[in-house]
Amino acid sequence: MEWQRLEYFQTLAEVQHMTRAAELLSISQPALSRSIAGLEEEIGVPLFDRRGRSIVLNRYGQMFLQRVNRIIKELNDGLEDIHQLINPEQGEVTLGFLHTLGTSSVPNIIRAFHQQYPDITFQFKQNHTHTQLKQLKSGELDLCLLASTEDEKLIEWTELWRDELYVIVPTNHPLAMGKSISLTEVAEESFISMKKGYALRKTTDEIFEEAGVTPTISFEGDEVATVAGFVAAGLGFSILPDGGEINSNKIAKLRIEDVTCERVIGMAVVKDRYLSPAAKRFQQFVLDYFSQEKA
Repeated sequence: MEWQRLEYFQTLAEVQHMTRAAELLSISQPALSRSIAGLEEEIGVPLFDRRGRSIVLNRYGQMFLQRVNRIIKELNDGLEDIHQLINPEQGEVTLGFLHTLGTSSVPNIIRAFHQQYPDITFQFKQNHTHTQLKQLKSGELDLCLLASTEDEKLIEWTELWRDELYVIVPTNHPLAMGKSISLTEVAEESFISMKKGYALRKTTDEIFEEAGVTPTISFEGDEVATVAGFVAAGLGFSILPDGGEINSNKIAKLRIEDVTCERVIGMAVVKDRYLSPAAKRFQQFVLDYFSQEKA
């Protein structure tokens, strides 16, 4: 069924006058007549009663018109929604990011962005790297902020900043009063880790490998706040970025001396995939935001 025929039918049903409807549609009267006849043939029943020069919508036509009005309204509403989404001044951006970025990094970026573009809205999804990449590829996310990715041919990842990682211990730990620590000093103690599959777990595994230390993992958590809570309870030490999860009243953070301890955070998008004007604007803003910080 041709969409144009539905529009012609709707207009003719409203004015119930073939010549006037043809003028409104900017087509010839014979062309309109052929279109309506073709529609009636396709449906299998007449939609109008012809009475001399007049044309009147019959009961089949009235029933069909209700559905056509709904269909056309849904289409127009959908087009309007899309136009609003792709409006560079009023669109929407779906952004994914690591849980650990939600306490300061992402709020700071969004606050700065909203100062320039207050009418652009966001949908946020916090998750670990593996799930974010899956959502990015499926189109659920426009962009995401996560640790560096490997062997992801479809993903374009750009480094933005680096976070220093610290050994964290409870405040009553014998080494808590120091400023820095060697991993060998805590090598025999229980280590509280993120679960496998999390970017932070991969990073800490690489740090221990570089330091030549095999940690004794006692607990594994899904959330940095959970890991920090276990440390505060005296159940072990961990390696975490500085953030709101680290309660200075219960936890001490120590710089690591013997290896470079940092995680690299970047922005990921799917290569060559369409981004709405609002998403492109946010992407460029983030790139500029961090290039200025590095300058």
